[in-house]
Amino acid sequence: HSIGGQHFVLDEDGHPITHASIVERDIHIGGRPIRTGYVEAVATSPEREGAGFGSMVMAAVGDHIRGAFELGVLGTGRHRFYQRLGWERWEGQAFVRLDGGPVRTPDEEGYLLVLRTPTSPPFDLTEPISCEWRPGDVW
Repeated sequence: HSIGGQHFVLDEDGHPITHASIVERDIHIGGRPIRTGYVEAVATSPEREGAGFGSMVMAAVGDHIRGAFELGVLGTGRHRFYQRLGWERWEGQAFVRLDGGPVRTPDEEGYLLVLRTPTSPPFDLTEPISCEWRPGDVW
């Protein structure tokens, strides 16, 4: 899912250390479409973890999302890392939108984080959130 979109790479002497990408997604909150930058493929070389490189890249990612989108979304189990950068844990139910209607994705609930931007419409973190269907991992 990270092939398209905008890529953020921190390299040292031409060798990538940290990567993240943002792809535009069709996310709805409470049934309202919101222009969203969805963060994918965040990784730091294992031997360089803990040196602040992931934070540096995610700060740039957050700045880009705040300037180009109404909302940022990502899925993770590492809440503290992202929350200290301004991301908030989504508390509502999660769904994928299919032709036959929305289908709940309960395995994603508790793992989705959002980043509000200056252009984010008002919303409550307990509202339902949904994404469009895509092959592979829908979220």
